[in-house]
Amino acid sequence: MYSIGIDVGSAYTKAVMLAAKDDSIDLIAYDVVPTRHDMRKGVLEVFEKTLKKGGISKEEVKGIVGTGYGGRIVQLELGGKFVSEITCHARGARYLYPKCRGVIDVGGQDSKAIKLDDEGRVISFEMNDKCAAGTGRFLELMSMVLDVSIDKLGEIYLKTEKKASITNTCAVFAQTEVVSLISQGTPREEIIAGLIDAFASRVAGLAKIVGLTKDVVISGGVAKNVGFVKALESKLGCELWVPKEPIIVGALGAAIISLKY
Repeated sequence: MYSIGIDVGSAYTKAVMLAAKDDSIDLIAYDVVPTRHDMRKGVLEVFEKTLKKGGISKEEVKGIVGTGYGGRIVQLELGGKFVSEITCHARGARYLYPKCRGVIDVGGQDSKAIKLDDEGRVISFEMNDKCAAGTGRFLELMSMVLDVSIDKLGEIYLKTEKKASITNTCAVFAQTEVVSLISQGTPREEIIAGLIDAFASRVAGLAKIVGLTKDVVISGGVAKNVGFVKALESKLGCELWVPKEPIIVGALGAAIISLKY
């Protein structure tokens, strides 16, 4: 039995194909495409690419679940079900790390901290969806202001000992603060280190509200930023588990859930 989960985020649309036989579940294929202005095109594109990679036809897919910012488009265009991203990220993280008791997902539009019980069920969660300062968009904005590739921010953080103080928790005001620091001659590396530290503090706040203390998986594209992960680990006082492809955790969870439909 083949199933596909599609996570439509504000920045990227992700699809994962699974094959289930007896008691085993195997990841067959996955794909990631930018989320377009016309989300429908992105959903159809990632679906077709995943089918091609998996070497099967649409008719062979027995279950489809959509999740994320535009997850209901999956339901409208391809059928299947819509399931909340909280549930899907929890299920995907638990599949990858059976002992995990929490998930921190940092996406382009929002961040979320999810606490799980011993059986992997969601018992509480907290989201930051009102301000860009706690999302991947924050790093994108600051990388543009500083004229540094977003892919290099984490490495710069790890190599920089001194951090500039970033006091504003609003992305707009933080941007103004960065411009002021630049005009004062503050080294760019110190500003970057300060920004990542402030960003990590914001996300750590969510995790602390729900009581995440150990056995935590981090998902979302920002999980590939080694500096951010290191800063967040320092704030939480625990090691974070980083999947090989953290951006597909939600889609993976959706695909797992779709096996029951």
